[in-house]
Amino acid sequence: MKLILLFGPQAVGKMTVGQELEKRTELKLFHNHMTIELLQPFFGFTEEMWRICNLLREEVFEAFAKTDQYGMIYTFMWAFNEEEDWKWVEKVSNIFESNGAEVYFVELESDLEVRLQRNITPNRLQHKPSKRNIEDSEKRLLASLDTLRLNSIEGEIERENYIKINNTDMRPEEVAEIIINRFQL
Repeated sequence: MKLILLFGPQAVGKMTVGQELEKRTELKLFHNHMTIELLQPFFGFTEEMWRICNLLREEVFEAFAKTDQYGMIYTFMWAFNEEEDWKWVEKVSNIFESNGAEVYFVELESDLEVRLQRNITPNRLQHKPSKRNIEDSEKRLLASLDTLRLNSIEGEIERENYIKINNTDMRPEEVAEIIINRFQL
């Protein structure tokens, strides 16, 4: 069993890269908006929505980690300046590692201008209805720059199975190929 933790800021290309990885491997994609889109219409972007999202995700992780599947790709934003996010990543890693899985950390980073362009791509809007209000989505993306650090600093992630990719000028297929080759997926 393998778990690919694919993280980075909004609109960096996590889901799209995850889709490419899913096409080329036996990994199953579980992108963060699969739970957000289920709950956001009922609760909005509230603490309660995030609480339930995390509970649901944990249940999926616990159940999946016990299967004989090849593995999962999970996409999410990791706020490196938030202790709770570090604990969440450790908790998810432990769920899989305690069931014998290998965990791989893949961080994406990209220029802000490119992220703003990617924020309105048809694929993103198709799979993430809560992003279809472009003005609101862009506003939340830009506001996060003031409070969240969504990319790591060098040496911060001390995992052997870790790679950071600047995909500013890369197609998702190229990024997926790098990940596949690096981790022999």
